Amino acid sequence: MSQHTPHELHDEFPQHADLLHKLKVEDAHFRKLADEYHAVNRDIHRHETEVEPVSDDHAEQLKKQRLSLVDQISGMLAKASG
Repeated sequence: MSQHTPHELHDEFPQHADLLHKLKVEDAHFRKLADEYHAVNRDIHRHETEVEPVSDDHAEQLKKQRLSLVDQISGMLAKASG
């Protein structure tokens, strides 16, 4: 597996690096979403790098889940940043 996993939250929202950290520390719901995003993103990366092959259907499900999580996280970041 490569050293860098693409699509990490700090890569997706570089302009909100400080806010990402603040919300992870202060908001339990945000932290739960961020942790879930991290786990799903790692699963996708392991599949894409062929470390852990999965079915195409499962890979598609993971990508949809990641997209849903990033939408929720984006909404929370927008609300928190005013």
